[in-house]
Amino acid sequence: MTKNNSSMHGAPVVPRRLPSLAALRAFEAAARHLSAKRAAQELSVSATAISHQVRQLEESLGVALFVRKPRQLLLTREGSLLLPVLTEALDNMAAVVTRLRAPTTRQAVTLSTTPAVAMRWLLPWVCVLRDQHPTLDLSIHATHEPVSLDGVTTDMAIRYGSGEWPALVAEKLFDNVFVPVCSPALGLRDPAGLARVPLIHFAPRNAQSVPAGWSEWLKLLRAESGEAFPAALAQMDSNAGLAFSDETHAIAAVLAGQGVALMSQALVADELASGRLVQPFGPEMAADAFYLVYPRQRADDPHILAVRTWVMWLRDRYRSGEPLQCSEQYL
Repeated sequence: MTKNNSSMHGAPVVPRRLPSLAALRAFEAAARHLSAKRAAQELSVSATAISHQVRQLEESLGVALFVRKPRQLLLTREGSLLLPVLTEALDNMAAVVTRLRAPTTRQAVTLSTTPAVAMRWLLPWVCVLRDQHPTLDLSIHATHEPVSLDGVTTDMAIRYGSGEWPALVAEKLFDNVFVPVCSPALGLRDPAGLARVPLIHFAPRNAQSVPAGWSEWLKLLRAESGEAFPAALAQMDSNAGLAFSDETHAIAAVLAGQGVALMSQALVADELASGRLVQPFGPEMAADAFYLVYPRQRADDPHILAVRTWVMWLRDRYRSGEPLQCSEQYL
């Protein structure tokens, strides 16, 4: 019987035409460091070997990946396209290998969320999860981009959205209400004051959507104000001001008195309660709520349940404002 190049289901198998893994690793390290010497130190080889592998890769691809200058490497357009894809692929491979090598007595769960939720909502209380589950290793993956909940890249996620995702359990954590916030030192009292202070924007790179922006807020203000809409705002450029790709940096700028920002009340609740930030006026703008999501088929996984219980405890703690402490051994 004649053999054909087909899969069990009859679909043709297309071989992956990839360069050598060694060459890809050499390029990724050299591109990340912009230095063959530092790449060589990371991979425990010589700088000459790194240069040789990179040139082999360039010959294989038929493009230049670096612009080589005396004691300096710069990425070409092609190199810039290849680097992030390789870095993510190698990181995913390393994560799986680490899991396979890990002792069976320890378990790992990866939770993906936005940088601001990770920094301001989760990290202060990781010690509580560690207290309750000392053999559970939590990995927090901070990104604005959607991720696959495949048990390899990520196991669970905290994301804003409609709460309706096929094959996923979605449990609501908190409403996402955006309000203008600023330092009390700015002395803002009414929306007309926006014309004299910088607007601070949160604009994450590569994100599929941004939950709220100044242009949308001004439209809401105009709709609610009618003829009372401040004349000082009629010609204001809602895109002007300071822009940050990381929400935590935008919050830091607001705390430093650099301007006024639209922020999720839940993420600046402590600062509003303490008076370090104020909400000088409205309107409040509702956006998609935040949810904890995980695969329905893993709903009974004890490690998923452990992290879920911790996140829901955090949700209840933030709703009640109850002060909590970690075990003394982690203080």
